[in-house]
Amino acid sequence: MSDVIISVENLGKKYRIAHQAERQRYVALRDVIAEKARRLFSRGQKSEVRSQTQISDLRSPTSGKSSEDFWALKDVSFEVKRGEVVGIIGRNGAGKSTLLKILSRITEPTTGRVHLRGRVASLLEVGTGFHPELTGRENIYLNGAILGMSRAEIRKKFDEIVAFAEVDKFLDTPVKRYSSGMYVRLAFAVAAHLEPEILIVDEVLAVGDAEFQKKCLGKMQEVSTGGRTVLFVSHNLDAVTKLCPTAIMIQSGKIAFSGATQAVIAEYICRAHSNLPLKSLPQGTKGLCLTLKYPTTEALLTSGEPAQMSLICEAALECQLLELAIIIENDRGQRVGLLDLRLTGNSIVIRSNTKEVFTVQINNLELVPGRYSVKVWASGEGIQKDIELGDFEVLENSKPNTLSLYQNEINGIVKFRGTIKRQTATV
Repeated sequence: MSDVIISVENLGKKYRIAHQAERQRYVALRDVIAEKARRLFSRGQKSEVRSQTQISDLRSPTSGKSSEDFWALKDVSFEVKRGEVVGIIGRNGAGKSTLLKILSRITEPTTGRVHLRGRVASLLEVGTGFHPELTGRENIYLNGAILGMSRAEIRKKFDEIVAFAEVDKFLDTPVKRYSSGMYVRLAFAVAAHLEPEILIVDEVLAVGDAEFQKKCLGKMQEVSTGGRTVLFVSHNLDAVTKLCPTAIMIQSGKIAFSGATQAVIAEYICRAHSNLPLKSLPQGTKGLCLTLKYPTTEALLTSGEPAQMSLICEAALECQLLELAIIIENDRGQRVGLLDLRLTGNSIVIRSNTKEVFTVQINNLELVPGRYSVKVWASGEGIQKDIELGDFEVLENSKPNTLSLYQNEINGIVKFRGTIKRQTATV
């Protein structure tokens, strides 16, 4: 028997989108009253005909409609083996949810075909398969039946489902009174505990709190080690990295890249940065211009070495900045830290037709290698904004004892320096 449990061949999904060239006009109450008044005081058949024509014009659209074909997916092909955990990433609107709906047999593909060799449990939207008037207890049995489970199977797992979802107090309450977090707790608990061969999870885990997300990731790891297959869609790149050894990147309805998760995420981040508009001189209120410069034109810095960057401030009119700070974030949007430029004084006054240059010297750049972005927070008279200035790259230190051997296996942001004492005792 083949190990391939999901096979997708030349999959495509086409939708027809309607457009209206010009906005349709609607009849307001004041238009009807005004028209009635005009008709009341109008005389003659000619005025009557004209009034009827005006009312007709108000009720009809000013132009016709047109439509076009939109391919949400086009020529998508891949295979997933039994027991694999595959992450699917991509921008909003790339086609991820459409792909999962086809795999879950919610919608039919326009072209291509899908082979699924096993029972599928899907968690695509909050409360999918729940009836709002039924209680949590009743919806467990209903959802389990939708997923193809027998009543005996559901009864066997019932207590585990309730304990995992932590909704035992509200088990006999109609789910229409549940919060979105309670919905997703119960929905995920049912899908994960009823032992499907294939578990498909969309971005619904973002609804849950941090503790529940951690609990769900642990459950999916447990599911995958039990020989079941998981497809996991998320914008949380850390969760994808932790859970999925392999990943697929979808862009504009096509598979743009696939392979090891680290490589796919690196490609995704690289493409995301390349699509950003240049913001080397973003304009702020009062003509404030900010520019960031590095000693080298390539904006390359070395981990564990001194680093330097300069912030150049220009203003068309004199302005006073009460707060000015350089913010550094990693390529996943996590804030690493900031450099507060108010250390140069209580407030910063930038006079017109002058340049203020702030040179920042970092003694040791204790960041792990990778790409980082720089933002500047400026706040003052009529100014309060977070301005993105660009990126810089941190390179691996070529000196010995920098733990470069583990760089591809260990994720992190900061390298800690310190001492470790080793003591051997006789047992």
